[in-house]
Amino acid sequence: MEKGYIQVYTGNGKQKITAALGLALRAAGSGLRVYIAKFMEKGHCSEIRALERLSDRIAVEQFGTGCSVRGKPDPADFEAARKGLAAARQAMLSGGYDMVVLEEANVAYESKIISEQDLMDFVSAKPDGVELVLTGRGGAPAVLERADLITEIKLVRHYFEQGVGTRTGIES
Repeated sequence: MEKGYIQVYTGNGKQKITAALGLALRAAGSGLRVYIAKFMEKGHCSEIRALERLSDRIAVEQFGTGCSVRGKPDPADFEAARKGLAAARQAMLSGGYDMVVLEEANVAYESKIISEQDLMDFVSAKPDGVELVLTGRGGAPAVLERADLITEIKLVRHYFEQGVGTRTGIES
């Protein structure tokens, strides 16, 4: 990864994080190191348990407050996002990681707990050779303009909308 691209997975469909995790798995399988900063969630979900098995290649830190940010963000949301961006920046600049994933960074921007300028400062600091992936609905216009790849995932049908629940018990 000579250049290291900036990738964005956005849209109203599901599986944006799954796409980023697929990239992380491929990178780890190639011997690369990956850092994932989770901005909106907190807890021991299934992907965290799975990634713990790959902890020699994939590091995951959670910076969400555990609550959805709806309406006016709480001061704790701003502090968690600030810490997350600082930790991810340190990881990105450390030379220890080949890929950095900012999971739900677009949602953090849309929720106004991370500013467009903060994200652009982060993106601008990206060293060559580090792949940067941002996920979540929406996104900061300046970051989208700077991205090398943008994938918009579109919702066509969702099982909850049909009143069916889940077939597999897996959410997302």
